[in-house]
Amino acid sequence: MDNSIGEIGAKYLGEGIAKSVTLTSLNLKLLNNSICDNGAKYLGEGIAKCVTLTSLNLNLLNNGIGENGAKYLGEEIAKCVTLTSLNLKLFNNNICDNGAKYLGEGISKCVTLTSLNLNL
Repeated sequence: MDNSIGEIGAKYLGEGIAKSVTLTSLNLKLLNNSICDNGAKYLGEGIAKCVTLTSLNLNLLNNGIGENGAKYLGEEIAKCVTLTSLNLKLFNNNICDNGAKYLGEGISKCVTLTSLNLNL
């Protein structure tokens, strides 16, 4: 979508999402931007505040997200205890082995998940 959104823009989006506490479904496509690790953290923090979220479709491909960004996302996704469906697209980033580990650890805490689609 390439809108030149960086970590500051991601922070604003995360803050806005955090105020939408009654969301049950979120479809966020921010591909081909420059969100990086801190931007992933801000988005994750906002998403985690949506305590009624059951469906999350998060497309962050080609955003310069590394191991730390994946760790932040994993930690915040773990807080989404009502999620039943997760579609996570993070390919063309630099997540590496440890980043994948952190994501897996976070996702494993979503015990209500019935549908999972990962594109790493």
